[in-house]
Amino acid sequence: MEQKKKLLDIVRDKIRLKHYSLSTEKNYLLWIRHYILYHDKKHPKDMGKNEIESFLTFLATKKRISPTTQNQAFAAILFLYREVLGIDISEWDIQTLRAKERKHIPVVLTKEEVSKILENMDGIYKLIVTLMYGCGLRMSEVLNLRIKDIDFGFEKIYIWNSKSQKDRILPLPKSLKEELKLQIKRVEALHVKDLKDGYGSVYLPYSIEKKHPNAKYDLKWQYLFPMKKVSKDPRSGVIRRHHILEKTLGRNISQAKKLATLNKRVTSHTFRHSYATHLLQNGIDIRTIQELLGHKSIETTMIYTHVVSELNKQKVLSPLDI
Repeated sequence: MEQKKKLLDIVRDKIRLKHYSLSTEKNYLLWIRHYILYHDKKHPKDMGKNEIESFLTFLATKKRISPTTQNQAFAAILFLYREVLGIDISEWDIQTLRAKERKHIPVVLTKEEVSKILENMDGIYKLIVTLMYGCGLRMSEVLNLRIKDIDFGFEKIYIWNSKSQKDRILPLPKSLKEELKLQIKRVEALHVKDLKDGYGSVYLPYSIEKKHPNAKYDLKWQYLFPMKKVSKDPRSGVIRRHHILEKTLGRNISQAKKLATLNKRVTSHTFRHSYATHLLQNGIDIRTIQELLGHKSIETTMIYTHVVSELNKQKVLSPLDI
């Protein structure tokens, strides 16, 4: 007799069927597990509006989580009810105490500070960060680039399935063309070796792999910035070469920032903020920057007008200096 699947296993299967990322899968499972444990392991189908509101309020008031994290927990619960249990909770009008959201003006580097950090990096990590700054890419976007996404003929970069679920096309920095061509040659040599060693496949979204089962061995689908070693895919168990890990890139950025002796807080996203701010300072209109960044709402992009406004205040002389 076939054993009945546990709820979290069903959730995991549904997430993978929808081709969500591994990080989303881990986060959703984490919050759904917390939700169930918070209500003494009561089954979600036997809970409703009151239980959801109680849990989300608990996260905001007792756990004091950030608004972003609270939204993530709510998204996980929405997925559970809508996609797994088949219950539409959109009409329940969930009311909960919201985690207090603070509007932070992002940290921005000057062009000189960007150059100083890049001077303290080398190899593949320097190329990645240069590309992030040169195109305003999120860390996940740059690491998920495939060879096919670089169009040297039209000097474009294609970004698929970004955080905003919007595909977009970006100008390829001319200064990086030759270095990117060399990087593709390195990946090609690595791919040839992997094929000889009995590996050479790469992760593909389920729909693509189903339609084109041999595509995972094609050079064009290989990651532009692969790891040094092959590793086991946590989902399928297949030994293959994945892209460089986010934590590895983050560690290299931190080391370069220390060597550059900058006192600013610098993360991978700082280069995206700097890209947008520098474009605005160079006279690029806010709507174009919104499209380049892939923001759904113009309000999200408007934060950079505040950044430029604050930077302009620095030109005001103190009475001590007049």
